[in-house]
Amino acid sequence: MEQFELNAEPRTLVGKGASRRLRRTGKVPGIVYGTDKEPTSIQLDHDNLMHHLEKEAFYSHILTLKIGKESQEVVLRDLQRHPFKARLMHIDLQRISASEKITMRVPLHIINEANCPGVKDEKGIVNSQLTQLEVICLPKDLPEYIEVDIIDMHMGDSIHLHELKLPEGIELEIVISGGDVNQAVVSVQQPQVEQVDEPEVEEGIEDAEADAAPGPDEEKPDSD
Repeated sequence: MEQFELNAEPRTLVGKGASRRLRRTGKVPGIVYGTDKEPTSIQLDHDNLMHHLEKEAFYSHILTLKIGKESQEVVLRDLQRHPFKARLMHIDLQRISASEKITMRVPLHIINEANCPGVKDEKGIVNSQLTQLEVICLPKDLPEYIEVDIIDMHMGDSIHLHELKLPEGIELEIVISGGDVNQAVVSVQQPQVEQVDEPEVEEGIEDAEADAAPGPDEEKPDSD
């Protein structure tokens, strides 16, 4: 698993005005909470945080947060972005305990897409109905992603939630909450052929053109 380390500083000034001034200096205001400790206001370097966010694993990973000499394990809980600028506005981090289960969204990775019979031999296309799942587990069992192997799928086949092979120690939140475990995760389907309609000729145009054309005994007008 890739390791992510965030360096933060305590933030003493809070409020909208203080946050705006902070952002002008290239910092992102944030907060860290959880594990029965008081919430702590923090600030992080904007560009460094943006670099981490380019990696998919950052969103579903245990992160190491360093504030001064203190290190703690956290997960990303919320991220606010500017509505139209490539700017981060605020970040929420949650402390975790090794003995307490956490709920996290984990991406799904489809494997063997090119080698499954439905695609390779039957010329079907893979349709992903879900791209991530909410899982419940201890921090030590949190996977970077969940693989969905479609090596045996044919045209018209689907894999449903209850058919997924989960890593040890992982439970699906939808199962715990009594949701629909028959929901399709991925399927192989017939490609849709887009039908292009022939342009309609307006009624009377062809007749008008025929009437306007000179007959065999008519002389064409001289051109100047």
